[in-house]
Amino acid sequence: MSWYELDESDVRVRPNPRGSRRRTKERPAHEDAVPGLVTGVDRGRYAVLVAAGVGGRKTPERLVTAMRARELGRKSVVVGDDVALVGDTGGGLDALARIVRVEPRRSVLRRSADDVDNQERVIVANADQLVIVTALANPEPRPRMVDRCLVAAYDAGLDPLLVLTKADLVAPDAFLHSYAPLQVPHVVTRRDPEGVLDVDGVKDLREHLRGRVSVLVGHSGVGKSTLVNRLVPDADRAVGVVNDVTGRGRHTSSSAVALRLPDGDGWVIDTPGVRTFGLAHVEPARIITFFPDLEPGTEQCPRGCTHDEPECALDAYVAAGAAGPSGPSRLDSLRRLLRARNGTTDVTSDVT
Repeated sequence: MSWYELDESDVRVRPNPRGSRRRTKERPAHEDAVPGLVTGVDRGRYAVLVAAGVGGRKTPERLVTAMRARELGRKSVVVGDDVALVGDTGGGLDALARIVRVEPRRSVLRRSADDVDNQERVIVANADQLVIVTALANPEPRPRMVDRCLVAAYDAGLDPLLVLTKADLVAPDAFLHSYAPLQVPHVVTRRDPEGVLDVDGVKDLREHLRGRVSVLVGHSGVGKSTLVNRLVPDADRAVGVVNDVTGRGRHTSSSAVALRLPDGDGWVIDTPGVRTFGLAHVEPARIITFFPDLEPGTEQCPRGCTHDEPECALDAYVAAGAAGPSGPSRLDSLRRLLRARNGTTDVTSDVT
């Protein structure tokens, strides 16, 4: 049989490229796409909560597994994103939908690997509040890390909340005193001899979380997952232990996950423990604006002052007591952040 006797159904016959329909650059509008909320990310698959009715997040209906559509290009999809889905949105065992659109974000919490790395990483989207969790002991508190998180919160437009855990080991007064000038709201929790969190501390935390999307950030071992398990009993987040020798915790959460509070009035986003919190995305000139107890002292600074030089007016301002009793430590924190941001000091010394 010669080749010209074959018909087009034969596997050896290639279609005529001239007869193929040309591809178009126009993309479908996906007007019938289903709205959803990204609650988890795992190896290229996204857990998306598809809700019924107006208000979406108030009446969750089903959890859908989705992948990112090719037309999104390099656009990231993170926990907290409001997205649009097409495909199989039924939420069955083998169902797989596609995320075709990421709605405009109301806020973005970002960090970089260090202060000179321009590659920023989006942690979560659309949060209202950054809950900075730090232990008062085991592991030791790291105020420089807290300062970094405060800067990141202010830069993202989030309200900060400071949560101090393990107050049964060390009193919180001294630590809170250093942050009194910033008037950052705080919650203190402690454990009983059986290791159970106190009811009053958890109740106070719930009130601060009510009606908000809150993201928890902190070092490994400070008790984030323990708090989440108490706030959301069926969360079943893994809880680790702190090494008695190094004082460091073990990473128990490998990815961020959004969890709806039992009363339906608010969300908490648990994130993996971090050892560094780079601020490469924050302009150095803006950092002083996140220290409202020190900023008035810059009015007498020379033009172009970096606030880390002998001519800086902040030294006299702090020496006069205008920034309060914690002024010297706050000024030291500011300058350490500026040096780290400019790459003139080791970032690890600033957060450990």
